[in-house]
Amino acid sequence: MKIEEDILLKEGKMLPVMEHFYTLQGEGAHTGKAAYFIRLGGCDVGCHWCDVKESWDPTLHPLMNAEEIAETAARHCKTIVLTGGEPLMWNLDILTSRLKALGCTIHIETSGAYPMSGQIDWITLSPKKTGLPKEEIYAEAHELKVIVFNNNDFKFAQEQAAKVSENCTLYLQSEWSKRDEMYPKITDFILEHPEWRASVQTHKYLNIP
Repeated sequence: MKIEEDILLKEGKMLPVMEHFYTLQGEGAHTGKAAYFIRLGGCDVGCHWCDVKESWDPTLHPLMNAEEIAETAARHCKTIVLTGGEPLMWNLDILTSRLKALGCTIHIETSGAYPMSGQIDWITLSPKKTGLPKEEIYAEAHELKVIVFNNNDFKFAQEQAAKVSENCTLYLQSEWSKRDEMYPKITDFILEHPEWRASVQTHKYLNIP
């Protein structure tokens, strides 16, 4: 059975789904939009401040038929967000093909540490020092979202911004537990570097998923 599951995973017919839910997008350029989130299990980037560490081990989450989860999502909303974990660990071709056939617009939130797959309309690139993005994803990113945990992250943000296209929107977002300390610094940084914008996790203030 394990070998059969591995084949289905590799083909993208089955995916480890940690959770899926209908809510509002809380961050970045599409903040406030209704969206259906599909959170895939599995991530080896290993951010120490990750707020979804329970997503890291894909074996903890049930394998679901990719086409069936696409149909469930599309019944709720035509804006779909693929997140994780790290969704690009998996072959997204079948999932996104079915979503597109159902008239959906597909967003992805990724560290960029794995090659792109699937049909994606909006790429949120959130690079991590522990697993830098593949070079080819920089040119494709629609928004760059750098999480600010300490002062060194401002330098990292500038280094990452130098790699994306001029059409990519730049966001700085405080790590949630450091928000009282870091948002004043983010504000000062953006006033000096107005090409950047502040992103806030509004869903946490609204107390929604």
